[in-house]
Amino acid sequence: MNAASNMRQGITTTLPIDVVSIQSQVVYGHVGNSVAVPTLQSFGLRVAAIPSVILSNTPHYPSLHGGALPLEWFEGYLEDLVARNALAHARTVLIGYLGNPEQAEAIIRWLDRVLALHPALRVHVDPVIGDFDHGVYVDPLMTPAWHRLQPRAHGLTPNHFELEQLVGHTLSTVDDCIPAARKLLTGANEWVVVTSAAPRIWDEYTMHVLAVTREQHHVFTHARIACEVKGGGDLFSAHLTGWMLAGKSLFEAVDQASLDVVEILERTRRLGWEELALPFPIASRRDL
Repeated sequence: MNAASNMRQGITTTLPIDVVSIQSQVVYGHVGNSVAVPTLQSFGLRVAAIPSVILSNTPHYPSLHGGALPLEWFEGYLEDLVARNALAHARTVLIGYLGNPEQAEAIIRWLDRVLALHPALRVHVDPVIGDFDHGVYVDPLMTPAWHRLQPRAHGLTPNHFELEQLVGHTLSTVDDCIPAARKLLTGANEWVVVTSAAPRIWDEYTMHVLAVTREQHHVFTHARIACEVKGGGDLFSAHLTGWMLAGKSLFEAVDQASLDVVEILERTRRLGWEELALPFPIASRRDL
């Protein structure tokens, strides 16, 4: 249906989108947009999902098909959101796993234009690089690409391994992580939330999330669940974004998002599933 047809039928209002989520997508499982979209929708948010890669499943399975979106397609998805005026009501751009540094550069160019047009838009970046279990599992050039993207963000959600990669040295304790996180508070960036913070000092039953701003920091301790499914970081960043858009402060949102993730991991462990057991059906939280 073209614009002229829309006009004849009296359809003139742009679809109100709350969040643009730029991440991976899988056919099987719950990582990237495959977890972020239903999570954000559970908050009553309308989501425009842009896939950076489309895969059959995460790479830890015996077979894998798919790959990064062609750069022409990826850039076209970004540009057509602007062409449709889809960002008129958008509140947040959530960025996660990217397929290559070229995609990061495309986002940087796009954000520089979009933020000039919509200065109230917030940018949350989960700089996916790797973890302690698998090491770096993206193109090594993604680390400097995240550094270039970082000043356009208003908030970052690296895990501890990714924080070490971004600052370039080992961080043994929470006290080590605080000044390291503050080094990333450049440009527009207002906060860093470090998931799975300081794992070298965890006990058997608890783990930590660290939230750092320029003036404050807070350590959140929550239950450590024996569940090794993928997508926990993507789940956390989506819940964090959802709670912040629901009006909670950063520290309140981190606390609630941590509790949400623990609940879902415990459900997954109890069911014995190999992928995240997201709530179903998902009740809308639009009236929060």
